Amino acid sequence: MSEPVFRIESVDVTDPRAVALRGILDDDLGERYRDADADDTPEFAAKREAALAVHPEQVVATLVAVDADDSPLGHVMLRRLGDEWELKRLIVVAAARRRGVGRALTAEVVDLARRAGARRVILQSGRMQPESLRMYAASGFTPIPVYEPYVETMPRSLCFEYVF
Repeated sequence: MSEPVFRIESVDVTDPRAVALRGILDDDLGERYRDADADDTPEFAAKREAALAVHPEQVVATLVAVDADDSPLGHVMLRRLGDEWELKRLIVVAAARRRGVGRALTAEVVDLARRAGARRVILQSGRMQPESLRMYAASGFTPIPVYEPYVETMPRSLCFEYVF
């Protein structure tokens, strides 16, 4: 029996499915990193939130993977971060994992950046996301030093690049 087919749609950053998937991601990351953030002062937490913020004017593309019945399966954004191209907010819902959704979304973002003239795509992740780290490595991303805006508030981030 073959895996169900899905498609990737380019949507506006405000698309309700994209917003809902980012909410699921926020909840998941909040749970994963809850203990790591427990001692943060409100000021430090605000700085971290600002570093993680994605402003709509920076977003080059928002992609949503959907099932044959239009159920949202995953989400990713490509944003301009100064002169860089950054993969942001990748999520695959639990029920859709191990179907190639994350790899397909990642490949699409990398291809969009390449076609737009990027020399590389960068991303920031963390040790509490081992499945993501494995997928990024399998997709051709290699480790790089932590980059701005994450240096001050998330110095132990795990950052990667895909070079063209």
